[in-house]
Order: sequence, then C-alpha cells, then structure tokens
Amino acid sequence: MQQKERASIPYRQYRRAMVFVAPFWRGLTFVLLLGLFSTVVSLAQPYISRLLIDNALLRHNMSALLRIAFLMLAVTVVGFVVNALSNYVYTRVSAESLFQMRLAVFEHLQRLSPRYFARQKLGDIVSRINNDIGEVQRVCSDTLLSVFSNVLFLVGSLFMMAWLNPRLMLASVCLLPISIFALRHYQNRLMIHTAELRQRSSDLGSFLIEAIMGLRLIVTSTAEQRETQKFRNHNSRFVASLLSMQMTSFYASALPGTVLTLSTAIVFLYGGSLVIHGALTVGAFVAFLAYHVKLLGPVQNLLGIYTSLLTGGVSLARVFEVLDVPVEVIEANDPTSLVPLQSEIRLENVSFRYLPNVPVLEDVSMRLRKGRLHVLVGPSGAGKSTVGDLLVRFFDVHAGKITVDGENIRDFSLSDLRSMIAVVEQTPYLFHASVRENIAYAHPEATISQIHEAARQAGIHEFLQRLPERYETMIGERGSTLSVGERQRIALARALLRDPQVLVLDEPTSALDPEAEAIVTDELTNNLRGRTTLVITHRASLVHAADYVFVLSGGRIIQEGAPHALPQGDGAWVQSFGRETVQVETATV
Repeated sequence: MQQKERASIPYRQYRRAMVFVAPFWRGLTFVLLLGLFSTVVSLAQPYISRLLIDNALLRHNMSALLRIAFLMLAVTVVGFVVNALSNYVYTRVSAESLFQMRLAVFEHLQRLSPRYFARQKLGDIVSRINNDIGEVQRVCSDTLLSVFSNVLFLVGSLFMMAWLNPRLMLASVCLLPISIFALRHYQNRLMIHTAELRQRSSDLGSFLIEAIMGLRLIVTSTAEQRETQKFRNHNSRFVASLLSMQMTSFYASALPGTVLTLSTAIVFLYGGSLVIHGALTVGAFVAFLAYHVKLLGPVQNLLGIYTSLLTGGVSLARVFEVLDVPVEVIEANDPTSLVPLQSEIRLENVSFRYLPNVPVLEDVSMRLRKGRLHVLVGPSGAGKSTVGDLLVRFFDVHAGKITVDGENIRDFSLSDLRSMIAVVEQTPYLFHASVRENIAYAHPEATISQIHEAARQAGIHEFLQRLPERYETMIGERGSTLSVGERQRIALARALLRDPQVLVLDEPTSALDPEAEAIVTDELTNNLRGRTTLVITHRASLVHAADYVFVLSGGRIIQEGAPHALPQGDGAWVQSFGRETVQVETATV
C-alpha cells in the first residue's frame, strides 16, 4: 500500500501543477499538432528505405532512385523545420508557465507572517524557489515534450512493424515487460534518494548563507577551521546523497534499456531467417530494422522520462509545501476604504503570543492621538516591537482589537493600512543599490530635492554629501558598508519620504553616540512635531521630548501619561538611559 502511494505522488503533483499550465493551452495545442506532424514525417523515413531497396536498387531503376532521394531530402528538411519550431514554442510555453509557479511562490511568501521565516532556513526557501522550480522547468523543457512525440512514434512504429510482419513485431517487443519490471523496481528508491538530495542541497545552501553573513564573527572568533570542517561535513553528506541518487537513476534507466537491446539479436535471427526463406523481402527487412532501431530509442527515452518525472515530482512536492503554508493575516473580502486619520489609533485590550504558552502582550490598551509624539518604553523582551508589527498587521491580535477612528484595521486592505503606517525597524534592511535608490524605494518617482529633504530630516544629509559619489554611492549588500546608525537614518529618510500619516520608529537612536544622538533627537523632535508618531526607545532624550509616554513591562502597560506627570522614585522597573536613570513606579495609572 505504501509503495503504491509513493508511486502515485508525482502524478498528484503534476495534476496539481496543471493550474499553472492551463492558461497556455493554445500554445500547447499548437505544439501537439506540430508533434503529430513531426511524428508522421519521422515514420515515413524508414519506409522510404524500403522503397529505395525494393523499387530502385534491386530493379536498377535510376528515375525511381532520383524520386526517392528527392523525397528523402524533402522529408528530412520538413522534419528539421517542424522539430525546431516545436521545440522553440514548447520551451517558451514551459518557461512562461513555470515562471507563473515561481511567481506564485514569491507572492505567497510576501503574504506569510514573519513567524514562518523565523522557523524556516533562508537557504531552504531559496532552494525551493530556485533549484526545485528550476528542476521542474528542466523536466518540462527536456522531457515532457518528448513524452508526446515518443509515444506517438512508438505507436506508429509498432503499427508499421506489424504491417510489415506481425510475428516479427511480437518477437521484437517480447522483452518489454522485463524492462518495465526493472524500472518499477527502482522507482521508489529513486524518489527517496531525490528527496534526500534536495534537502542536503538546501542544508548546504543555508550553511553558506549563514556563514557568509556571519563572516566577521567567524574571523574574530578564530573559528575558520571549525566552520571549514562544517562545510566539509555538509558537502560530504550532499555528495553521498548525489551519488546514491545518480546510481539509482542509472540503474532505473540503464538496466531496462540493456534488456531491450537484447531484443535486437532476436530480430536479427528471426527476421534474417524470414528473408532467407523468402517470407520477407530485403527492403521490408531493412525497413523493419530501421523501425526496430528507432523503436528502442523511444522506449529508452520513455524509461528515462519516467525517471525524470519522478525526480520532478519530488521537486514539485517541495514547492507545494511552501504554497500550502497557511496565510495567517487574511485580508477582508470587501475591504473598507481607509480615509485619512481623523482622531486616533487605538489598541483595545490587545493580547498576543508567538507560542501558545508564551504571552507577549496581555490586555494592552493604548491611544495614539493624531498629531502627537508618543513614546513606548520598557525592558528588552517586553513586547514593544510587537506593537509596531501588530499596527501594520504582520500579525493579528489574538484578543482585543486595533482600530483607526473606531474602525477595526482588519476591515481595511493591507495596502491601504501599510500606506498609512510606516515602520522603521531597529535593524532596517537596505538593498545592494545606491543611497538614492534605497531612500526612494517606497516612492520611486520622488525628485532628488525631495530625497535630499527627507535625508535632512533624518539627520543623514551631511554625511551622504561627504561620500565619494554622494547619493549615487552604492551600498553593500544588506547595508554592510555602513554603520548601524547610518543604516537607521537612511531607513528613517526612506520612511519620511513616503510622508505616512503614522510613523513608528523602533529604537531610532540606539546605535548612535551621544553627540550624534543629540543632533538626531533635535531633528526628530522638530520634524516629527505635529505628525502622529510612536517611538519605541530606551533613550531618555526622546522620552522627555514626547507628548505622551507608555511604559510596557511584562507584556502590560504599567504606566502612561505626559513625561512630567510620570511618578519618579523607587519602583519595581528601573531602566538605565546612558548616564541618566529613569525610575517608574509599578502602580497603574
């Protein structure tokens, strides 16, 4: 039962993949018609050899020889043109349909919550999008087209062989069941080895990505030899899986093909005796041999195609595993139009947890009033950054609700909500592109003067003017050529250029020295005044500049109010702000 289930896996995957092929049915129909015509042309060639021998050579007929030679030339040229056109159209159609699959995976990943990426290795995700879909595309371009043409040619050849001599045809295919049995024997092993190889490949890719990203740590920890040995171990496991898969693949195709080749000896013996006894003409025997030799090709090709379909089915299964990951944040079927913020954004008795028994926020209520600068402070792990993630619906709350002017944010489209609220993360992402392109990423049509103004507001303009190519200076991958503080300010400029209605800043000055912090704090205070802003910070300077402060501890709001109104003195929660210390009592306001 288990073997039957395994053997059916590829077919289920290919049936499911038809949704990506269906839109291109016109092109595929055209390819099938070309394949049918090409097969007819190919089947004509061996029969022409019979005419050549029986009607021209044995009868010494020169005019017949010229006609048959011209016919062979015409058939060859037509076959070449049809095959070239068929391969071009099919390769294009298969590439377009497989791009739709890769695009579907990419778009699905964009809808998944950060929770999925925290669990999954980056190398494994890249391997599924790149290697596995690439393998499916290889199977489609190299083998699926051959299925139709080889099946047609096989059926046509058997018909022509039976027409020439039915008994000789039966003798030529008598070993075919043995070949099929040998193929079935190896197919399940091949699927297991292929799945293992894909996993080893993704493990190797994940190791390389992590090692390259952590190269500075590896060098400073003098761990080069240890990481090199890990690399060797990953590669050894990959090579072992590769060898197992390749040898199994070889046996699955070579053994059946070898058995079929033995049938050629049977054709020689039996067919030759028919010619000797006058039961078959020389021309008919030569034509039969031509069909028989060509028959082995399609049979061996189909056996190899079956092997490729098995490995392609494994790759498809890995791709569909990504597409089957449920989307946690679901957009409303008929979303409400999000109008400009009129009054406030509210968190009402919000609770959230990443794991079932690990609460992050418990019964949190906050009011973010329009035009005010709010600051959220609290110890590490208190859930401060989670508030920003909930506001833009990277996650949905487990209890309570978040509203914009009284309307639940679940009723709005995600694009509208995320256009209204911009979040600048503590460790922002920068692309391997110019400074200008990074700042203008969310507003690509912005003018250079607008980009400069956003950089000034973020306190980074003067620094950028000192770079070798100023705003056209290329940034290393993930911003590696910049300090953390410089990356934060470029990300802030990117957010300010969008001119969002609500701005959420997660530790915007955490990586700055005191002098730079003072400059940026003054600029932020001036530029954010009048803008609805939530600043998540440990810095006293931004706390003192706030209109309203929330203190979060243990997943709950334990204090809130204007900075000067928060009680000072001994308390259960003490947070150091550089040289200053702010103490907040645990009594709830």
